[in-house]
Amino acid sequence: MPHHGNEEEHTASPGNERQASQESQERQQEQQGNSQEPVIRDNRKVDPVTGAARHPQGEQQAGTAAGAGAASSEAASAADSDGDALAQAEEILNGIEVPAEESVAQGAGTAEAAELKNDLLRLQAEYVNYRKRVERDRAVAGEMAVIGVLNSLLPVLDDVDAARQHGDLADGPFAAIAAKLENALKTYGLVRIDETGVEFDPTIHEALIQQPGEDIDVDTVSQVLRSGYKSGDRVLRAAQVIVAVPA
Repeated sequence: MPHHGNEEEHTASPGNERQASQESQERQQEQQGNSQEPVIRDNRKVDPVTGAARHPQGEQQAGTAAGAGAASSEAASAADSDGDALAQAEEILNGIEVPAEESVAQGAGTAEAAELKNDLLRLQAEYVNYRKRVERDRAVAGEMAVIGVLNSLLPVLDDVDAARQHGDLADGPFAAIAAKLENALKTYGLVRIDETGVEFDPTIHEALIQQPGEDIDVDTVSQVLRSGYKSGDRVLRAAQVIVAVPA
């Protein structure tokens, strides 16, 4: 049967068959190797080790174990780079100089703070003075209340003195009651003014009668007609007395 065209197209040589078989085996081995070793791609745009920019397509890594080790080392390097970046940022912030306008604003804030502090100290001083004044007024009010009670009881004490002079309180229950009353009033600072033979003092004595005296150089209280009383330095009532004057 006659053949048309080139005879090599219809008949393959043994060398070509062996070459084709080898190429087929190599492709199968390459497919098997690709199926056993997965390809890991790093798509980060910044290299975590050097900090330099790179293309989105990273280099392919060979194995899974090698890829895991590289990832851990890259994480450590990234942490170190973050620490370095933070330190650099702190150095930059510390080295920044404050502009003149901000300095003026800070100075104004300091002056305002000083003024507020002075106002606070002045307010505190006013409060301390107010508290002292209130405490003083309260003490005076209490003292005036006690003085008012003592003044209201002075006539009762006069009656007790008159009864004692007439001998009605020499003994018995009324004498004990009078003594308790006088002792209770003494606890509130009530002091009797009834001394004789002392120099006449117009601040605590009221002279009703003057008589010439013997062996005296100054006006002297010779007799007390009605006792006087005082509470502390305040004279509640002056004592009515007879004064002996030098002859």
